[in-house]
Amino acid sequence: MVTSDGRTLHLRKGNGLVRDVFRQEHMQHLTGSIGIGHVRYPTAGSSTSAEAQPMYVNSPYGITLAHNGNLTNADALKADLFAEDLRHINTNSDSEVLLNVFAHELQQQRALDPSPGDVFKAVSGVHRRCRGAYAAVAMVIGSGILGFRDPFGIRPLVYGQRQTESGTDYMLASESVALDILGFTTLGSVAPGEAVFISNEGEIFRQQCAEQTRLVPCIFEHVYLARPDSIIDDISVYKSRLRMGEYLAERIIQRYSQHDHDIDVVIPIPDTGRTAALPLSHRLNVKYREGFIKNRYIGRTFIMPGQQLRKKSVRQKLNAIELEFRDKNVLLVDDSIVRGTTTEQIIQLAREAGARKVYMASAAPALRYQNVYGIDMPAREEFVAHQRSDDEVADILGADWLVYQDINDLKASAREGNPAVEDFECSAFDGQYVTGDIDDRYLEQLSLARNDKMKQRREPQFGHDENVLELHNHG
Repeated sequence: MVTSDGRTLHLRKGNGLVRDVFRQEHMQHLTGSIGIGHVRYPTAGSSTSAEAQPMYVNSPYGITLAHNGNLTNADALKADLFAEDLRHINTNSDSEVLLNVFAHELQQQRALDPSPGDVFKAVSGVHRRCRGAYAAVAMVIGSGILGFRDPFGIRPLVYGQRQTESGTDYMLASESVALDILGFTTLGSVAPGEAVFISNEGEIFRQQCAEQTRLVPCIFEHVYLARPDSIIDDISVYKSRLRMGEYLAERIIQRYSQHDHDIDVVIPIPDTGRTAALPLSHRLNVKYREGFIKNRYIGRTFIMPGQQLRKKSVRQKLNAIELEFRDKNVLLVDDSIVRGTTTEQIIQLAREAGARKVYMASAAPALRYQNVYGIDMPAREEFVAHQRSDDEVADILGADWLVYQDINDLKASAREGNPAVEDFECSAFDGQYVTGDIDDRYLEQLSLARNDKMKQRREPQFGHDENVLELHNHG
């Protein structure tokens, strides 16, 4: 997190949960009336705090930036920044690349005090040069806060306002729930290619900065990433997940002649499996039960570094209620299946608790391809469904049968909330990359960078890595 009083920047970074990195004594030093923050695991580079965001450059003006997404041409941009723009990139993070591209484009405006128009011209330059997915917020010292979204609107970005005794506050965030809990009224989503600039004087400006735009938001936000109480591109995440369960129930009914299934109970895998499991159980006319109790102090396992850690964490994360499994045919429902490590362990837990049969339903289609737009999914070879049939995956997981969501049903689940969204970014399911710049060579290089062995080589193995910096701007 970085804040500013208009002259001095106060920055704190660290690895770990927000509650551990930002103690009260740290917050007291983050003074000022303007600031940006970032919480996410890295998708490009390592997870050391040197690559934690926001990132900073001191020229021009002093700029900090936080970025959600992934630049697919980061290597080429890095070379251009060095050879053409005479800018040095100090990390492996594509976010530092994005920051320096924006800084260079803003510097080209040659303005002592940049106007909103100058800022928007710089964003237009970013759109011309950058490929991939990026929703970003930036703070230009002495000027204001900027938010902008890539021309496809792949990653989400919303903005809102609230009235206070001292005037109007503005906020930009990846999810609307962040605005809700702080008392802000959501004004809308930042459109693809659009930029929103909030001046230090409290004025808000908007402008379309890309020549061609098309709204193709990431479907995985609705499957897993976003909180269910968020609204993304005018679509309720919660309602889209309810509809996923309804569509999935129809898929299950199709497996049986005359709807004579033998499922005794539907049990969700907490937490994100719950929303889809409830309407599914109603449609199947089967009891819905909570069969797993979750330890809330264990993080999300699909992003944990290393297969052994993920396996160990499943047992620490979930415990089965034996009464809900004993001598029953159980349908387990989860949002998606990635490596299959977690799912395999959960199915084994269900069998150990006495289940007669264990069926598995995924509210998302089979994941068979890499995501290159900001979700840290593994190398494609590590997906359990990669180059395997559904029956082969079921055998590996230890399920009696496995059913996946149909991709068209998945799209329909979200599109019903906003028919204006013509399509969704679904590359992890269908291998279609909307930016049109992804080839096999790029995917192979990505696989090498993202597989577990490579990650373990470059990750620090122990210790708490943190940086505390105070930056001064005299421009």
